[in-house]
Amino acid sequence: MKYIRWIVLSLLLAGIWCTMRSPDMGEAYARNVYPYISGALSCFSSLFSFSIGDCLIYGSMAGLLAYLVYAIVKKRSWRATAGRMIEYLLWIYVWFYLAWGLNYFRKDFFTRTEIPYAAYSADAFRSFLSTYTDSLNASFVPVEKIDKTLVAEEVKKGYHEIAGRFSLVSPAGYLHPKPMLMPFLMSGVGVLGYMGPFFTEYNLNPDLLPVQYPFTYAHEMAHVLGISSEAEANLYGFLVCSRSGVPEIRFSAYFALLPYVLSNAYGLLSEEEFNEWKETISPEVKDLYNRKVAYWENLYSPFIGEIQSTVYNWFLKGNNIPSGRKNYSEVVALLMALGNTSG
Repeated sequence: MKYIRWIVLSLLLAGIWCTMRSPDMGEAYARNVYPYISGALSCFSSLFSFSIGDCLIYGSMAGLLAYLVYAIVKKRSWRATAGRMIEYLLWIYVWFYLAWGLNYFRKDFFTRTEIPYAAYSADAFRSFLSTYTDSLNASFVPVEKIDKTLVAEEVKKGYHEIAGRFSLVSPAGYLHPKPMLMPFLMSGVGVLGYMGPFFTEYNLNPDLLPVQYPFTYAHEMAHVLGISSEAEANLYGFLVCSRSGVPEIRFSAYFALLPYVLSNAYGLLSEEEFNEWKETISPEVKDLYNRKVAYWENLYSPFIGEIQSTVYNWFLKGNNIPSGRKNYSEVVALLMALGNTSG
């Protein structure tokens, strides 16, 4: 039995590594395999109100530690103990990539959508800034509370409209967000949400401000629908929310892009031009943005936050996202290529 397990495991690993090296195989997985795997896993996980993926992760960490202590106390062979722990981790590795992770290795956005890549142009970027800022200011509404049921309906409707255009899996009606198992830890590292790959779940931070909820919901759903790129998830989250007829959802889209637009503008404009552009942002938006930053800084733990940021940066770079965490801000380039900043 042991040898059969290792043979099966070896074959699965070989298949995964081959797929990682072939965008065509990665795209075939995303279009023809992932929809069925995600459908089965999400159907099962939707039966539970809590994140079973989080339970698997934290349970695995605790279980491996307990097994190691047990092996030491019982004076078991180090070779046998290490072998079993490595085998378990390899099965988790296989599960991750077969369940969702191979989406990292599908064809890139421009190849898949046949949208031409737009080389940087100073004039085009300034035009984008002007259009975006006008839309941001015009879309502003105070968001004291949010109707989560309405958000779910609007986001799913929006994804049904664009799924075919961007090769996404259409969202199932039973999909629903789940609270994180340890939100205090996630708030401490600045994580607003994440997609649980082991059971096709999407987890939202209960500390989210009302204005952040719609866009974060839509961003994480993009991952559930087969998108690994953070820039693409931002793009689809923006497109879905900015096209909504609900003012609060529409403003959430433009407001969520603001830090990425700020980052791009700071790096591409002169200091004088950057400061002049910032003055065109309405006082109401500036005030809300500053309050949002202060809110999350109060929850943030610099020590564990830096560790998480570094590890996630390595993770992204090791999974076909060469820009690492900077990938989030690349949504601006995608929007400019798409030629759609106003929804």
